Amino acid sequence: MKIKDLKSEDLENMSYDDLAYMILSEAGKKMKITDLFSKVCKILKLPDSVFENQIADFFQLLSTDKRFLMLENGFWDLKDNHSQKIVIDEDEDEDMFVEEEEEDEEEEDEDIFDEKNSDDDIVEDDLKDLAVIDPDEDENNLD
Repeated sequence: MKIKDLKSEDLENMSYDDLAYMILSEAGKKMKITDLFSKVCKILKLPDSVFENQIADFFQLLSTDKRFLMLENGFWDLKDNHSQKIVIDEDEDEDMFVEEEEEDEEEEDEDIFDEKNSDDDIVEDDLKDLAVIDPDEDENNLD
């Protein structure tokens, strides 16, 4: 449905970002935020003071709405109108993986066992006060 086909009641109930979405959809091209909000205000028949007082809020509204995309030089457009090209260079990915493996090998070489600082001595000291009980012994003889 186009904006001109909507009743004034329906327009008044719409949010600024929904109106902006419709404006950009119908225009089919990017727009500066000031021009876009000016059109929103014009459609809603709002005074110039609303434009001046709420342009910053409108900017924040578009910034947080995932349907919109901020472009260079203050232009805004619908995210649907822009596709992202993802280029995966397999050679670079493999090189990065190989470099990470080499770094891991170097770290392993640095972890050399030091017999002088072994924790085994500490464990033996902890066990010196323990007694071994033969399960065949009579339980009464333990006193």
